[in-house]
Amino acid sequence: MNTVYIVMPAYNEETNIKDVVQTWYPVLEGKSRDSKLVIADSGSTDATHSILTAMQEEYPGLKILSETAKQHGPKLIALYQYAIDQGAEFIFQTDSDGQTSPDEFESFWNLRKKYDAVLGYRKVRGDGKSRAFVEQVVCFLLWMFFGVRVPDANAPFRLMNTGLVKKYLGRLPLEYNIPNIMMTTFFVYYNEKVHFKKITFKPRQGGVNSINIPKIVGIGWQALHDFRQFRKGMK
Repeated sequence: MNTVYIVMPAYNEETNIKDVVQTWYPVLEGKSRDSKLVIADSGSTDATHSILTAMQEEYPGLKILSETAKQHGPKLIALYQYAIDQGAEFIFQTDSDGQTSPDEFESFWNLRKKYDAVLGYRKVRGDGKSRAFVEQVVCFLLWMFFGVRVPDANAPFRLMNTGLVKKYLGRLPLEYNIPNIMMTTFFVYYNEKVHFKKITFKPRQGGVNSINIPKIVGIGWQALHDFRQFRKGMK
C-alpha cells in the first residue's frame, strides 16, 4: 500500500476545521498505515488550534504543524517539505475551508501510477466571479511569460508524486506566496506527466478568507517580478 500525506494549510478556520478533518480523515483508509493528514496551523487567532489538538486523540494520523510561517504560501512549502522529509510516496494538497470534496479524491488516486501529478481544475467556481477572473489572468500570464497553457494553475486539489515535488520545490524561496502556481508551471513547462481533472468547488463553508482582493493585487504585482526572475533561470 502506498503512503500518502494529505496536507492542508489552515488559518482561523474554527467554523470549518472539525468537519474538514472528519470528512477527509477517512480518505486515509486503505492506504499505508504511515499515511497522515497534516495541517499547518500557525498564527490563528481563533479556536482552530485547540480544536485540532483536541481531535488528535480520536484521529491518531492527524499531525499539526504549528511552527510554520503564518501566510498560506509558506505554509504550503513547509507542508510539502515535511511530507518529503517523512518519506511519503504521494502528497495530496487541499485547503481547510470546506470548498473541496473528499468524494472526488479516489478518482485522482486511481490515476497515481499513470501520471506524476493529477491537478484539479475548477470549471465552475463557487467563490465568486472575481476569483474566477483572477485565475484567468494568472493563466494568461503563465502563457505570456512561460509559454504554458493550463486550465487552472492554483486549484487546491492536487495529487503529486513526492519525487516530482522534491524535484522542483527547492527552486522556490521559503517565503514564496504562490507555490502551487509555480509548481504547476514547472510541471507543464518541463513536460512532466501531468493530467488536469475537473473538480467541483463549493462556496466557502464558513470563516473569513484571509486573501482578499487588495491582497491579491499586491501578490499579483510581486508575481510579475517573480515570473521574470524564474523565467531567466528556466531552459
